[in-house]
Amino acid sequence: MSNLNIEAKKRRSYDAIVIGSGMSGGWAAKELTGAGLRTLVLERGREVKHVEDYPTAMQQPWELPHRGQTPTALTKDNPVVSKCYAYGEATSQFFVKDAEHPYVQEKPFDWIRGYQTGGKSLLWARQTQRWSEFDFEGPARDGFAVDWPIRYSDLAPWYSYVERFAGISGNLDGLPQLPDGEFLPPHQLNCVEQHFSDAMKKAYAGARPMIIGRCAHITQPQPIHLEQGRSKCANRTLCERGCPLGGYFSANASTLPWAAKTGKMTLRPHSVVHSIIYDEQKQKAVGVRIIDANTKQMEEFYAKIIFLNASALNSNLVLLNSTSNRFPNGLGNDNGLLGKFIAFHNYRAGINAEYEGFLDKTTAGNRPNSGYIPRFRNVFKQETDFLRGYASGFGAYRGKYEDQSGWGADLKANLLNSKHNPVWNVGSHMMGETIPKESNYVALDKNQRDPWGIPQLRISVDYDQNDVAMTKDFFEQLTEMYEKAGFRNIRTYDSNRTPGLDIHEMGGARMGKDPKTSLLNGWNQLHHCKNVFVTDGACMTSTATQNPSLTYMALTARAADYAIKELKKRNL
Repeated sequence: MSNLNIEAKKRRSYDAIVIGSGMSGGWAAKELTGAGLRTLVLERGREVKHVEDYPTAMQQPWELPHRGQTPTALTKDNPVVSKCYAYGEATSQFFVKDAEHPYVQEKPFDWIRGYQTGGKSLLWARQTQRWSEFDFEGPARDGFAVDWPIRYSDLAPWYSYVERFAGISGNLDGLPQLPDGEFLPPHQLNCVEQHFSDAMKKAYAGARPMIIGRCAHITQPQPIHLEQGRSKCANRTLCERGCPLGGYFSANASTLPWAAKTGKMTLRPHSVVHSIIYDEQKQKAVGVRIIDANTKQMEEFYAKIIFLNASALNSNLVLLNSTSNRFPNGLGNDNGLLGKFIAFHNYRAGINAEYEGFLDKTTAGNRPNSGYIPRFRNVFKQETDFLRGYASGFGAYRGKYEDQSGWGADLKANLLNSKHNPVWNVGSHMMGETIPKESNYVALDKNQRDPWGIPQLRISVDYDQNDVAMTKDFFEQLTEMYEKAGFRNIRTYDSNRTPGLDIHEMGGARMGKDPKTSLLNGWNQLHHCKNVFVTDGACMTSTATQNPSLTYMALTARAADYAIKELKKRNL
């Protein structure tokens, strides 16, 4: 019998296990398999294969049952995920069903999740900005959160590495607060967007630039993209349905197929991770327990190193649920800080206006991108009554209207001869950095469990006065900027949306220099369990104002390279 057990354990043993197959998990799989490591990738949801499992990708509106309108019943049954900008009749298959994946909202929090191969990399907004030295220095300068154990120079070569593989379009703007990258040709600003950019240069002497956004779309395929089987973005702007062209970066189109080509990756869908197994004699993690999503049976898999990439809050959940005599409060949680100092991005504020110029022009076609205003507050020094700052999008468009009067032939003629609006519409949204606070936390609920018997996650995250002051400043500064550009009918709004809809939750297992105040070191290793690496949003010490996915990818590639070298040295 013991021989049978040994053989069974061998069949379930790998060199590495990656928990999660999304944005960062896909990168972990690519790097580890590329180094020759037999790697098991655990995905709690179903398998979604590139191209063949994008059922609505090529459908026209009339081919959808409700012509693309989301049925009321679907929204009613999914009150949380249906709030997401990407949710709809053509994309609902890539979102969880709220009732099937419960969690506890101690304070209102809209947790947006996509449980399938590729995770939310099928659904993301694809904006990709590097952090700057000022962002990594932020906590050390103002004393909130803890100092990052790395700086921009540590991550810069890894930004370049992932940018070249993923395919990032952008312009070389030469901004110290937003470093340039390895860019494919940029999208172009339209005439009103360029007018605003020029007006800002003149009004603020270059201190408040407005640039074309940097995004993960292939505008000019390079050999590395063709080798992945990906092609140029067709600007269809149907990205959230899954892109059969591979025109934008997703784990499904890029990193996971690349890992599969090595023959070293085993993908196991329908695997709900219960916990990480810690061996107290070996003083390290030895494997992962999963609950089969279909059979509800527990199974164990074993490996030398483990990469935890389940997405920020789920990664916290897995660590909290990984208890042992050595770690009664969760794996690596000697300081009691696991699950605390959760932060996010504040998207509550927006501003709209109109512009009466360029009425001899309009736009044609689609563009999967917009303008971008990098952070300009508190970058080089503290200058406001709130900490950190905000970035903002910017877009301009000129729509059409139809005369719906008349009957019969007259109505038909009116509808077929639409006219352009007499003004351009412009708008911006804020993406503000929130300050990590111990009072913003996640924890395991003591009573309620999910359908797989795992404690539900209790979420207690909220705004604070710093966010209120920042929102007020956004309204004031963007109003001033819009006025200087000659915009009229300026309207600000506060959506009062709950945290979570930004889909940029971060922290809980933050990086740091001191094991007393952080969970992870500068290589994304748990301080007290060196063969476990956390490289998704859970590792973030602060949030900056940039979209975070590019940083997750760079951190993952860097940590995987380190783990591979340490394995070869037999240090793990």
